[in-house]
Amino acid sequence: MKIRSPIRQRQTRLEIIPLIDIMFFLLASFMMVSLQMQKVRTLNAGLPTATLATFAARPDMVNLRVDRYGQVSVDGKAISFPDLFTLLTNRCSLNKELPVYMTGARSATHGSMIYVLDFVKRAGIQRVAFAVKAAPDAGTR
Repeated sequence: MKIRSPIRQRQTRLEIIPLIDIMFFLLASFMMVSLQMQKVRTLNAGLPTATLATFAARPDMVNLRVDRYGQVSVDGKAISFPDLFTLLTNRCSLNKELPVYMTGARSATHGSMIYVLDFVKRAGIQRVAFAVKAAPDAGTR
């Protein structure tokens, strides 16, 4: 026969919230230590520069330059947007694969470059390239 005690037994509980806190602490500690252990090994490379390189402008290429005010010049000559649209549509009708090379001044805004790109695309030009290095500003102080 089984005799029960008048004192009620307490059930054991496993508290999971302190375990979660400990796991987050260990994860953060591991991440911080692993970031400190990373050694960055780089090698400074002095790449040669081209001394005899020349710009090979093709006669069928249109060179656009956007200045810091959003004004466009074609081959060094300032042009208005209606005249630019006429020029581009005429050149595109002669050559469907007409390449356009866009250069922006260092202080030209992203919005003005996108506006000119959209303008070129509306004229029917499909081949557009951008300059990687910005041209120096003519009128900056």
